[in-house]
Amino acid sequence: MMKKITPKSYEEAIQQLEKITESMQNNDLPLEEALTAYEYGQELVQYCQQKLAEVEQKLQVLDNGELKELKLEAGE
Repeated sequence: MMKKITPKSYEEAIQQLEKITESMQNNDLPLEEALTAYEYGQELVQYCQQKLAEVEQKLQVLDNGELKELKLEAGE
């Protein structure tokens, strides 16, 4: 049975989602456990979306309300 934990960070939530995905892809879970894992996965996705929205808001504040596209140059 997959243990539900409240993630402490975005990265931890992503790790949990990867474990759920792997278990479901390998058909390691009985149907009822797969449903529970799916529901937990949905909670983790919502958590990640919330964290990303919070970061986006902070970036907008830092950029004086202008959300600028991050451009990464090759070779930097």
